[in-house]
Amino acid sequence: MRRPGRILVVVVAVVAFLLVSAALARVLSANGAERSAITTAIEAQAHGDAAALIAAIDGCAQDASCRATATANAARLRSAGDVEIVRLDLSTSFSLGGTTGTARVVWTTPSRLTVVQCARVRRGGDVVGGIEVAVVALSRPIGRESSCPGT
Repeated sequence: MRRPGRILVVVVAVVAFLLVSAALARVLSANGAERSAITTAIEAQAHGDAAALIAAIDGCAQDASCRATATANAARLRSAGDVEIVRLDLSTSFSLGGTTGTARVVWTTPSRLTVVQCARVRRGGDVVGGIEVAVVALSRPIGRESSCPGT
């Protein structure tokens, strides 16, 4: 193979590598977005802010059952101090497209024992247009050793 041909092959390989790397980085960043969305909801709940919790859950404002659960959770789980996420089992570890799953979150504050809840999470979008993550439900507390349905 002549020198210009080799250079072209190397350039094409480098460009392909960079495109695949960028796509994988975007997909893997969805885990961080899921953690952030769940943390936002848990913090609103722990601060007793039912309105912020309802706003953090996609579609909750239009669902009476969701609003009732969010209001009850915010009142019951109001705690002083900063929220610490002790453990978060994400809804999915890897997905190229949209998916809906359940994450198990264990959290605490300085004034409360650990709380375990299930967060229903929807991931949408694609590698090119971007990945979107939304919490679509947050359960009442479950037992400390309990699993979330669908996990």
